Amino acid sequence: MAVIAPTDEAGVAAAVRAAHADDRALELEGGGSRRGFGRPLQTADTLSLAGLGGIELYEPGELVIRARAGTPLTEVEAALAAEGQMLPFEPPDYRRLLGNDGAAPTIGGLVAANLSGPARIARGALRDSLIGVRFVDGEGRIQRSGGRVMKNVTGLDLVKLVAGAHGTLGALTEVTFKVLPRPEAELTLAVPGLDPARAGAAMTGALATPLEVAAAAHLPAELAARSTVPEVAGAGTALTLLRLESFADFIGGRVARLAEHLGADSGALHLEAGASRAVWGEIRDVTLLAEPRDRAVWKISTAPTAGTALFESLTDELDGEGYLDWSGGLVWLAVPPHQDDAGSATIREALAALGGHATLVRAPATLRAAIDVFEPPTRQVMALTRRVKDAFDPKRILNPGRMYAGV
Repeated sequence: MAVIAPTDEAGVAAAVRAAHADDRALELEGGGSRRGFGRPLQTADTLSLAGLGGIELYEPGELVIRARAGTPLTEVEAALAAEGQMLPFEPPDYRRLLGNDGAAPTIGGLVAANLSGPARIARGALRDSLIGVRFVDGEGRIQRSGGRVMKNVTGLDLVKLVAGAHGTLGALTEVTFKVLPRPEAELTLAVPGLDPARAGAAMTGALATPLEVAAAAHLPAELAARSTVPEVAGAGTALTLLRLESFADFIGGRVARLAEHLGADSGALHLEAGASRAVWGEIRDVTLLAEPRDRAVWKISTAPTAGTALFESLTDELDGEGYLDWSGGLVWLAVPPHQDDAGSATIREALAALGGHATLVRAPATLRAAIDVFEPPTRQVMALTRRVKDAFDPKRILNPGRMYAGV
């Protein structure tokens, strides 16, 4: 297997055109941080996009940044931090979860997977901040969509289409984001001792206040004990975490009002900026479920009002463990290896009744090849998916089968 490593968009287009002419499938790769995520591929060669690096445009006054797809995420975040700004969706880093510690996440890889962290509940998903893309489709044609302003979209919104397509529609070469000012201060209120049901009510209630809660998660006692943050690990009980971000002069008052609203004035912990950032980093990057490594890990999305009951039923039925994010709308669940299908049938049956979708984020390649990694689409949606694939990659050159067999 050869690795093709162009350094510009023209080189990417030439590589794809050559593969298209030879009917030769390509696996797309950025920094390799998500290796092992999605269905395993059998391709002739790998097309590396890591050589497409560099920030091409950054205008802090316009709150917009454009970078080539292979640009390391750390480079983008450092440039934004120097101007007191950030990517709104709090990008996660799954390297430790997937065992890819030596890899480097790229900005294009984030877009391909549409990955968002705890701030999604308050600020939206990655695709909500993505305003422009350039990519090479499966016939080697350079496609572009969007621009430097949110409303610069006409016709088919390719920006939203390629976000989360996992490279099955095109090889991303450039992405443009709307960014936000970085909050001056943050503080997390950690309410101890709530069971999942009461935690869910507390989180949704907190988000309904005008206090602008930026993230809401619930850690059962056994997960809290694994934290590297001493206050969290030493609590000895479940913790419901509510993050507030504001100006330094205001944040203390907001936390006090939130604690009063929740009736947690005396027992709640206040995690200051360093501890707050650390524990939310663990929640964002799913490091609390990284071990033991033989467990399959699911990312399950549903309505926040249904998440807590779903979490309790699945952890009990599958002998699993996990935690809640997005105010209960996101369930992270680790399942023991003795489950023949990693609990897939049980999880999908539960979601059929409640609504939502589940993604198998970590599992051995043999299991990812045998069961649905992504939520199985309806017949109508699959027919549409195939037509879209036909339009952009008719010969199935790019990441064939990454999401669904035959697509």
